[in-house]
Amino acid sequence: MAHMIETMFSVREKPWHGLGTIVMEAPASAEALKLAGLDWKVVQEPVYTDNRELIKGYKANVRSSDRRVLGVVSDRYKVVQNTDAFSFTDELLGKGVKYETAGSLQEGKKVWLLARLPKEYVIAGERISSYLVFSNTHDGSGSVKVAVTPVRVVCNNTLNLALDTAKSFSMIHTGNIHDKIQEAKDTLFMAENYMDNLGIEFEQLRRQKMTDTQVKEYIELLLPMEKEPTPIQSKNILKLRRDMDDPSPPE
Repeated sequence: MAHMIETMFSVREKPWHGLGTIVMEAPASAEALKLAGLDWKVVQEPVYTDNRELIKGYKANVRSSDRRVLGVVSDRYKVVQNTDAFSFTDELLGKGVKYETAGSLQEGKKVWLLARLPKEYVIAGERISSYLVFSNTHDGSGSVKVAVTPVRVVCNNTLNLALDTAKSFSMIHTGNIHDKIQEAKDTLFMAENYMDNLGIEFEQLRRQKMTDTQVKEYIELLLPMEKEPTPIQSKNILKLRRDMDDPSPPE
């Protein structure tokens, strides 16, 4: 499924897919970790053949909570734990960081957290919140990515949108990972220029005219329907599509 949610939490707003725990106030790190279902560690263990022969050069990343194998990686792979992600964000943004969303995707193979930044922007007459998103994979399929984005991440689709459209910093799981995280801290907020430039792009888009058909096609692309949606997912998607198609408040 497109959202690929295993566990998550969201502050105030229920995501379009209707999954996860909803809380009224943004939690700090310790509570956010538990609410998101990310209070587990990745343990690296040796890999063997069916004949119990050691496969050299590789390790299995195993989730501590249920012994699920998240992926097989080279022995050069350095684990970045979920707690490391929250510690990174806490240290970068300072004491009192509040988290908007966080969760596990693809049965723990990918995780993310989203923290609201204190600065807001006025773009094309609208007040836009900005977020710091931290994404990590535990199966060896990708790097650690950190970005400043206006996208509120609540699923795999919105995570990809945030990382694909923002100025992000990425680091592979080899070498001195802690030095790389420090480098990310030192350079990340150069991405503030991204938000300023985004305002210019939004204004240019605002001036472009679209036909009704083009608007409907764009909305359906932005909010795809699952192949086998649950009733609540189908209802939420259709409502979001209608709201986007006719954003004017009721009289």
